[in-house]
Amino acid sequence: MANKDLNKAKNNKQDEWYTQLVDIENELRHYKAHFKGKTVLCNCDDPYESNFFKYFAMNFNVLGLKKLICTCYAESPIIYTQLSIFGDGEEYGRESKGTPYVIQITKVEDYNGDGAIDLQDVEYLLKTKEGRPKKLKGNGDFKSAECIEYLKEADIVVTNPPFSSFRPYMAQLLEYKKSFILMCRMSVLHYKEIFPHIQNNEIWTGYGFNLSVVYKTPYTNTEEANRKFVRGKGYNPDEGYVKVPAICWITNLEIQKRHEPIILYKKYSAAEYPQYINFDAIDVSRISDIPIDYYGMMGVPDTFLNVYNPEEFTIIGLAESDLGKSIGMSANLSELEKKELFNENKSFRAGNPIYRGSDGKLYKPFSRIIIRRKENGNQT
Repeated sequence: MANKDLNKAKNNKQDEWYTQLVDIENELRHYKAHFKGKTVLCNCDDPYESNFFKYFAMNFNVLGLKKLICTCYAESPIIYTQLSIFGDGEEYGRESKGTPYVIQITKVEDYNGDGAIDLQDVEYLLKTKEGRPKKLKGNGDFKSAECIEYLKEADIVVTNPPFSSFRPYMAQLLEYKKSFILMCRMSVLHYKEIFPHIQNNEIWTGYGFNLSVVYKTPYTNTEEANRKFVRGKGYNPDEGYVKVPAICWITNLEIQKRHEPIILYKKYSAAEYPQYINFDAIDVSRISDIPIDYYGMMGVPDTFLNVYNPEEFTIIGLAESDLGKSIGMSANLSELEKKELFNENKSFRAGNPIYRGSDGKLYKPFSRIIIRRKENGNQT
């Protein structure tokens, strides 16, 4: 399944895919302290099939949760496309595809008496009056009044929202001032609705960054390289499993990672760090090459967001199109330079940084974040 197919799925709003349990476990193990006594909402997840529900239900007591709420969207293309966690689900009132449900859990006990809390205990709970799933009155859309009431009740929202709805989804979380841990495509970090919140230290990346993730989708995986990767992860590409690259986690919960110092060692030299000709900043092609003794503005790759420590650096802005123009990234090039740039790089847009390399040619580096080192940063 090629990237063009992924983009087609996004445009058709058929990009609500099942996240694998291992990817959820790898990220959420870092947030255990945040969950104690809290109500967690997974509001983009079929509770019969979602691994987010499975994770929190099985770890309800370990995490010390107060409550778990899980809802799904009736018109999601993936509902009823994966085996239920507990078989066909009919014992728990599951009906046909297109029926939205909500599950609310306030306790999970050792119902089978085996000395451990596991999925069998959750299954037993769902058969009881207290734990039985209930049909939603509406269609389960996160924007519906019914689901907004569940959002108001939640302390932390954890899910993988559909890529095509990420902007309104994030806008809603910010409007209601909710804590969150979300899996998303790295491209959302460039959204004009998202990047300013990263710049203002209101959102930051989680532990998983630039991942290649295997999702369960309603599509057929036809790309051989993609199929090989999926098989290598232990999944069958003929069953709709696909590799999706450039995935990351974002959150607004405080984590240790964002306070770890970046280890720097290189010294600045004008010969090694070209100056942009349309903005007062130097270009740094790798994070490890950030000069330890330079306090002017620098353009660095997107991978900086994975190591960004707000005590050491300030994010000035994103050097891209309108966001780049908003920080003064001009189109201050002569017509001859523009022609030269187009001939060499096949692209030029006002707001993107341009520098002249040591070979005399003009270059537009791929995606730069403009930063500045703090005078009182941890690096010495």
